[in-house]
Amino acid sequence: MADTVPGGSRRIWCSVPERLQLHLAMLALQFGYAGFHVVSRAALNMGISKIVFIVYRNIIALLLLLPFAYFLEKKDRPGITLKFLVQFFLLALVGITANQGFYFLGLDNTSPTFASAIQNSVPAITFLMAALLRIERVQLDRKDGIAKVAGTVFCVAGASVITLYKGPTIFTPAPPLHEPTEYASMFLSLGDAKGKNWTLGCIYLIGHCLSWSGWLVLQAPVLKKYPARLSVTSYTCFFGLLQFLIIAAFTERDPHAWVIHSGGELFSVFYAGVVASGIAFAVQIWCIDKGGPVFVAVYQPVQTLVVAIMASIALGEEFYLGGIIGAVLIIVGLYLVLWGKSEESKFAKQKVAILSTQDHGSNRNPGHIKPSLAQPLLSPTSDDV
Repeated sequence: MADTVPGGSRRIWCSVPERLQLHLAMLALQFGYAGFHVVSRAALNMGISKIVFIVYRNIIALLLLLPFAYFLEKKDRPGITLKFLVQFFLLALVGITANQGFYFLGLDNTSPTFASAIQNSVPAITFLMAALLRIERVQLDRKDGIAKVAGTVFCVAGASVITLYKGPTIFTPAPPLHEPTEYASMFLSLGDAKGKNWTLGCIYLIGHCLSWSGWLVLQAPVLKKYPARLSVTSYTCFFGLLQFLIIAAFTERDPHAWVIHSGGELFSVFYAGVVASGIAFAVQIWCIDKGGPVFVAVYQPVQTLVVAIMASIALGEEFYLGGIIGAVLIIVGLYLVLWGKSEESKFAKQKVAILSTQDHGSNRNPGHIKPSLAQPLLSPTSDDV
């Protein structure tokens, strides 16, 4: 990350302690994703086609990722085979096509705040999928195993509340005292998803979270055999783009829909491709490498708070009781899962240390201790930040 900062800014950035760099990077990442939720919703309400938005976003993201994947992973990239191509195609089907498709269908029928809130369930859903596929072992005789199961239940309950209970409005932004500018009016007039199918939108968002979690689980065995993360992402993005182009050939045949009609639409497309896909992916990979997946996941609820504030200011979005209750349940569930993972890691390290001490330098290998993660979803890194 520090190597990508030019000139004097690079020297200043390098002088900042790495721990502070990680926190600053994660805060910036959450603001970037929060802006994506709000900008995407604004673009949809401006009238841009969902499929056109997604296609343009993935074109920009692919153009950004390709040069970095080609030059930075020349030595790490294995030869391509038909088996790898099939795996990349399936990853694209789950992680790009289903993931982004469900997200935009859900966002179109709900609001940025709820879309962000329900995404907090992804770590717990990923854990549940990994447990069902026996990638993750659940040990209910320990507090960390109980915490992970309880966290998953909380997340599912929160997502169910958001889906089934909208509830009364508990906060409505006050109208501006002065006449807004033309650009501000473009956003303020968009508002919430009034007149849309809220329950159906939440179901779409659950499909989005399931697809995202499935992508995290499915990429684990692929990355073990093809350890070039940027290249895997580029291939996935490429096949996802092809799949969306095929869908567009049947669902969006109007040439007029592919024309960008305003500066707001152009900004939203570039923001999605550059910030939410290109830059965000690079920052997240660096943070996972330096701080670990737990550290990265802990910051997810920050995004929900930022989205709520930004959506209220920019879109005049109202807050509903069901969304608040559901978001609280999901965030509690997220932290229970993360706490359980942290305690599990500490327990495994302590057990290895005790056995090493008892062996007194004997040739016995403590590697026979089996952690609960049979096939790690991410490369082992230090989570103590």
